[in-house]
Amino acid sequence: MTGVTPGTWRYAAPPLLLAVPATVVAFPVGLALLLLGLGVVAFFRDPERTPPESGIVAPAHGKVSVIREEGERVRVGVFMNVTDVHVIRAPADGYVESVDRRPGAYKPAFSKDSDRNERVDVDFGTHEVSFIAGWFARRIHPYVGGGESVARGERLGHIAFGSRADVLLPEWVDIEDVAVENGQRVRAGETVVVETPAADD
Repeated sequence: MTGVTPGTWRYAAPPLLLAVPATVVAFPVGLALLLLGLGVVAFFRDPERTPPESGIVAPAHGKVSVIREEGERVRVGVFMNVTDVHVIRAPADGYVESVDRRPGAYKPAFSKDSDRNERVDVDFGTHEVSFIAGWFARRIHPYVGGGESVARGERLGHIAFGSRADVLLPEWVDIEDVAVENGQRVRAGETVVVETPAADD
């Protein structure tokens, strides 16, 4: 089943409501507004995901754009283009220690400069998920707050019209443990980024 993210209709309703009267006056304009409204609804779609039995999963739906070591930790980033689902999901079970918003620039999310973009960091202590805005994405909407427990694959929030989501993996993960590669397409909450033993092993 596919739903839509909270706040979808604030973007989709105006062109959809204007489409009917506009069609009477100028059919091409009305059609364009209708297609725009439907495109917004499609953009903010929120399909159900089924996490695998084990493993740390991708936080976002898109293309892997970052795999790098940061000190003794490993970061994996996923770039979302306009056709990807923009709902961010928890890579692993965890307890939210803090949710911090950091102002910044609005560089293209696929560039190295995007590390300095506006972002929201969800810190689980053992790992961290970052929502990173892009040049067009100016709205980051976290659904969780400090003190909440989150299950693997659960929704953490979404980015309106954007852009990149990273997971800073636990300290025990080495870069050789990463099960995806740059340029690979992944699905939020389903594609395994790092293999872990099943719960009953």
